[in-house]
Amino acid sequence: MSASLNTAAAATATAVDPACAEPLAVLGRDVTVPLVTGGEVTYAALDYAASAPALQRVWDDVAAYAPYYGSVHRGAGYLSQLSTDLFEQSRATVAEFLDCRPTDQVVFTRSTTDSLNLLAAVLPADCQVFVFETEHHASLLPWTNAQVTYLNAPRTPDEAVATLERALADREPYGPALVCVTGASNVTGELWPVKELAAAAHAHGARIVLDAAQLAPHHPVSVRELDVDWVAFSGHKLYAPFGSGVLAGRADWLQEAEPYLAGGGASRKVARREDGGVDVEWHTTAARHEAGSPNVIGVYSIASACRALTEAGFDTLVAREQHLIRTVREGLAEVPAVRVLSLFGDDAPRVGVISFVVDGWNSSHFAAALSAEYGIGVRDGLFCAHPLVRTLLGSEPQAQGECGAPEAAPGERSLNAIRVSFGAGTPDEHVERFVRAVKELVSDGAKWQYRTEEGRCVPAV
Repeated sequence: MSASLNTAAAATATAVDPACAEPLAVLGRDVTVPLVTGGEVTYAALDYAASAPALQRVWDDVAAYAPYYGSVHRGAGYLSQLSTDLFEQSRATVAEFLDCRPTDQVVFTRSTTDSLNLLAAVLPADCQVFVFETEHHASLLPWTNAQVTYLNAPRTPDEAVATLERALADREPYGPALVCVTGASNVTGELWPVKELAAAAHAHGARIVLDAAQLAPHHPVSVRELDVDWVAFSGHKLYAPFGSGVLAGRADWLQEAEPYLAGGGASRKVARREDGGVDVEWHTTAARHEAGSPNVIGVYSIASACRALTEAGFDTLVAREQHLIRTVREGLAEVPAVRVLSLFGDDAPRVGVISFVVDGWNSSHFAAALSAEYGIGVRDGLFCAHPLVRTLLGSEPQAQGECGAPEAAPGERSLNAIRVSFGAGTPDEHVERFVRAVKELVSDGAKWQYRTEEGRCVPAV
């Protein structure tokens, strides 16, 4: 992220003994799955970057509240009032978790994708958007009503800052501008220099939004320290199920724009006109962009996860995760056929997200074998970051591809990768089993036959 945060993270990793830290309790930790070769094994969930398992603490909090669930902001009854209080307390909890400024607004959405589409919908006229090709599609694609400049993938954090500064300095005309950047890559796990990019944006009269979907579950995120204008993240990556997200930050663009969705809750006053139409006065609070009945349980689960992570202590969580990262990276480095994908190099600070390719293996075939023969769940494909993955794999970033697995048959090369990701709930045994499985598959091959079915490799029966 920023140089200061990277230094602090490194110091924390050495100050806290990860061997003394236990993984946080998550749902599914004792689930067993069948192996195609016979028997069962405890499932190793190593696809946290897609959706992290729910924290047991979050599930317990939601279960305790569920009998008291009621409508929000619209009822006089006890359960409605209780739910309204819980909903607004959750907003305050998220603001505290993000270290928001007093004037910032916290808007609840469905996901990071929804949050960034909301921000795209409220951009002022003639706003220019600057985004690196390295972004997840949620950050890359929403800006359809703006003039967008796509920046090439940088190979160092300093190059990222310099690239942005040049682009902002050369923009014509000089008007409103927005920079969208990730905090941690969903492909390589590498931390981006967010604080430095924010300083560059502000020096050139631009604003910046941080996609913290992959950062917030792994590191503390301070809106004030990073000096970003907005931050977006998803509950389902923060150990909170039920499909809710957050857009937090400056209120002015949100207040000046028409509501993202028109309907109940967003409107403060509605009156008929003599000509038969209606006049509407919209809320100026976060409710302006929260029309309809909100996902109260989803919002509460996010707040519960924020509290759980804060109480567990990010110092301990970061140190333990760095221990897991070293286990995986050192293990993969012992396999010559494996190439780990990276923008900034092996020494770049990162979170628990690692993508790689294996010589002689189709990515879908390798992922299928990990699942069917070892009970390990990973992800393969382009990870909704097509230009970045294709750049890292040495193809043209504009080449066509699909989000899912390729049509290549087992054994055929495909322009895709394999991603392993983990976090606060991952036991050591899961990453150790993963490293062992990679070594065995590369040295001995798969024990089972596989075939392609609807674009995916599956065990042949």
